[in-house]
Amino acid sequence: MDEREKAMTPEDITRLFVERSNAGDAEGVAALYEEHAVLAYPPGETTVGRAAIRALWERVLSSGARFAPEEPLPTLVSGDLALTSTAPRDDAGARAQVVRRQPDGSWLRVLDQPEFRRG
Repeated sequence: MDEREKAMTPEDITRLFVERSNAGDAEGVAALYEEHAVLAYPPGETTVGRAAIRALWERVLSSGARFAPEEPLPTLVSGDLALTSTAPRDDAGARAQVVRRQPDGSWLRVLDQPEFRRG
């Protein structure tokens, strides 16, 4: 049984992502995504499914990547779906995620656009 903290609000996911990434916990990062989630990363590509997302984060985190907390922007909620976003500190342009409430009341990412640049 997974004893990790669950995201009980849509905004919790960003905080948990930073905590788990900085702890080198690729499996914990992947646990923040639904089984068939889509991640628009690396830039110009998509990574589909929790297993592929875990493998991607294993590679990223093994390089020593560190993440700073970012201030969440207002969340837009409609029923069991929510759109979350943060103002990036790293000149990524924008970050946005669609999250879905799970049967236990927690939230998981369904779509994740961690980098978006105009132009």
